[in-house]
Amino acid sequence: MADQITIKLSANPNDKPSVRLKILFCLYNIVGNPYGKFLIYKRALKLAINGKVTELMMPSFKRIDSFLKEWNISAAEKRELYFGMTNILKDVKGSTKESFTFLVKYLETFAEDDPHTLSEAKDEAVRAIIEFVKSPDMFQCDLLELPAIHQLQKDAKFASVFALLEIFLTRRLDAYLEFQASNSSVLTTYGISHEECVTKMRLMSLADLASQMQEIPYALVQETLKVPEEEVEYWIVRGISSKLIDAKMDQMRRVAIISRCTERVFGPAQWKDLYSKLAVWRNNVANVVRTVQNARAAGTEIPQALVGAMH
Repeated sequence: MADQITIKLSANPNDKPSVRLKILFCLYNIVGNPYGKFLIYKRALKLAINGKVTELMMPSFKRIDSFLKEWNISAAEKRELYFGMTNILKDVKGSTKESFTFLVKYLETFAEDDPHTLSEAKDEAVRAIIEFVKSPDMFQCDLLELPAIHQLQKDAKFASVFALLEIFLTRRLDAYLEFQASNSSVLTTYGISHEECVTKMRLMSLADLASQMQEIPYALVQETLKVPEEEVEYWIVRGISSKLIDAKMDQMRRVAIISRCTERVFGPAQWKDLYSKLAVWRNNVANVVRTVQNARAAGTEIPQALVGAMH
């Protein structure tokens, strides 16, 4: 009965779509079957798109993860929802990151062992890469891990787009400039600004330097970012304000002292590095505990710094 009602309600999207959508929401709350809830939600999403009342559906997107756990639907069914959501949000001002998030979730539903289905994702895979490259404030993503993205590497039409993503996530400014010199048509085709790419790659190159050393000489920043000496501190400040790094500038020694940096990707190498840092931290804590215990056993005064470290 509920299925027949939802079909009829979604059949005429241009006839009072907001009213029809509200009725579907009421049915959603009444129906107890999880898969039935999914079907109602899917039809509500389609009705909202066709009836041009997507703003009524958007608040529910924030709860989609909990919905999916309840519905327990297939990857293909999730894919259909994510595709609708990302396309709704891409045209909404101020929702670029949310749209990108659902686009990535859409791409994550494609498996490497299904090449026929995987090929359907090529256009959206390219879209995800271009959106990431164009975004002035997205510096981290896991696109390189996705089979839907990796397939582009061997595609004659899109291999250069994959190469551009690889540069942004794993290399530095010099690699981008080399790419641009021989692939300027790629930037033109996808409406990518070379100047904006240079700016973003300077910031990401700075973050890459920060991931490899705790003190970065100004001269190395100047060389890597290809900027005049007098602009070095400006770019360090931009890196800090972009939340790519936390750093202090030692103007006497002309070095940037790094306390934190953002990794562009977080794969096996980053997990290994994190494990090593945690191991060092654990050993340091064990040494502090041992020192305090020995001091107490010997009846000697415990340094205040060690007491503070215990709390």
